Formats: sequence, C-alpha cells, structure tokens
Amino acid sequence: MSKPIDSVQFRNALGAFTTGVTIVTTRDTEGNDYGLTANSFNSVSLDPPMVLWSLSKASSNLKGFASADYFAVHILAADQEATSNRFAKSSADKFAGIPLERGHGEVPLLDGCSARFECRMRHQYEGGDHVIVVGEVINFDNFNRPPLAFHGGNYGLLLKKAGKGTVTESNPGNDWLGFMLGRAYYQLLLPVRESLQSKGLREIDYSILSVLSMGDRRTLAELAGIIAFAGQELTVDDAQRLAARGLLTLDPAKEGDVLVRFTDAGRECAIDLLACAKAAESAAERDLDYREAQVLKLLLKRVIETSAADLPDSWRKENIWREDNILHQQATDSSATRKP
Repeated sequence: MSKPIDSVQFRNALGAFTTGVTIVTTRDTEGNDYGLTANSFNSVSLDPPMVLWSLSKASSNLKGFASADYFAVHILAADQEATSNRFAKSSADKFAGIPLERGHGEVPLLDGCSARFECRMRHQYEGGDHVIVVGEVINFDNFNRPPLAFHGGNYGLLLKKAGKGTVTESNPGNDWLGFMLGRAYYQLLLPVRESLQSKGLREIDYSILSVLSMGDRRTLAELAGIIAFAGQELTVDDAQRLAARGLLTLDPAKEGDVLVRFTDAGRECAIDLLACAKAAESAAERDLDYREAQVLKLLLKRVIETSAADLPDSWRKENIWREDNILHQQATDSSATRKP
C-alpha cells in the first residue's frame, strides 16, 4: 500500500544522488540573456546527440527559455562554485562583468567550465511542477577540467579512485597518520632549510620569523609559548641574535618582558622565506590536480580541528593569526597597487 510522499523527505532522498552542476544560458527573441544554475542535466541520446534538463514553472527564466531556439549547457569546473552561486540567485544582470562568447542564436557562452554544449531546442514537456527541456547538441567543447559536484545540498569535489596497480604496499608504521604528516612536513621544509643556510639563519630563527609573520609585535614570553608547539625552546639570546642582524627590534615590555617586532629588513626576510615555502608547496602539488589538492587540504583541516580539542589557548589558530599577518598585508598591498 502506497503512503503519502513527504516533499521535504523526498527532496532529501533525491539529494543522495550525486550530480554535476551546470549553468544553462539562452537569449530570447528580444535580445535578452537568461541564465540559471541547474543540476538536473542528463544525456538522452548519442545518435542524434541529445540532452535534457528541467526548469521550474515558477522560475523567472521560464519565459525566456520557452521562446528560445537555442540554449547552452555549461558543466561547471571544480573552481566555479562562486559562478554557480551567482546564477542560482535572482539578479538584474547575472552576466555583468563576465567575459562572454556568443554561440548559435547569440546565446551567451561562459569560460572556465569543464565542458560546454550548444543545443537547438527540440522539445519541451510537462513534468509536474517543472518543464523538461530537450535539446539537440549541435556543438560542444570538452576542456578536461575537474568538475564541480553536488550532493546532499552541498558542493563537493570529485576524487577518482586509484586504478589497479597504483596502490603501494604499506605497513602499520608507514600508514600512521602522524608519520606521514611529519614526513611530508620535513620534505616540504628541505628547500626552506637551504634558503635558511644561505642566509646564515637557524631553524629557531625561522620559527621566530614565521610566528611574527602571523602577527607582529609579540612579547618574548608569547613567542616562546607558541614556538614550544614545535618542540623548540626560545631564549633571549635567540631574539638578540636576530636583533643584532637588524631583523628584529626589542623593546622593554611590562613585568620585565621584551616586546619583539619586525624591522623592515626582517619583514622582507620573512617574505622571502614565505615565498620559498609556497614554491615548495607548488612543487609538492605538481602531480595533483586542482580537486586533489583541495581535497587534501580539506581533510587536513578536519584532522586539525578534530585533534585541537585539548590544545592550550596559546596554540589555538585564532590566538596565533592576527589581521596584521604578512599574507593579509601582501594581499592588501597588491589590491591597492591594482587600483587606477
């Protein structure tokens, strides 16, 4: 015996099906452009090549598509989440400021997607509260970019399973997450160590400069507490050594402590080391595509959040990173430079 269908639960159950994300565009007979985000796209036939998608009868785009002779379907790439959100909302002009090409029927074509299909309108069918749109593909482009995925009401990244013969033998020691993270960190650090040696700096010096890069003007006691996170012990002599080289300024602080801050030369040195570290990151990611690099970082962030429960306050990210960190300053300076 059939039961009444709960629309909310039905929608949630449909969300278990993982789809791609598309933006469908068209141009009406009056020269107006239309575009919307949709994940109902699917193939219909290879011969002739045909695809379909569905449009809500309540959509403000319905009139434009109902009279259109052509439309285009863009399968979005993994880095186009912002574009998806833009076309998912009602807006006076979703295309404002976006570079466009024009396809058949002057339909707007977007750049940067994973694949793109130009279609001639063939059929429009009633489908409950939606109109099912069927088009014949008359031109397509496959850009081989990793696609954006959608599952359970959230965006996702598609990560392919390893093929046969690509999984290496492992043992419990090599598979321990701490070992793998430690090995990855120290291998990433190798080019930075070479740069340190060329500058006559030690690893404790790198730790000091790195912490100040996350926010300048810290007391020696605060610096020591943060650096202890890496198992290092900071002394006054360490700070004085960098001050003697003109990289730091040391000023008296309350309760006999010392206030430590960058000189201009110290900030430039820290920026050089940061650039070296970013170059090492890029080199380490050379065999990863965009989605793999993003998935790796997302998973590492989860591990960090999960294992942070018992950290002392001085080691928590929100107490280490400040608004005057070098990365933020670099972005602000770059933005100011680009202004006319």
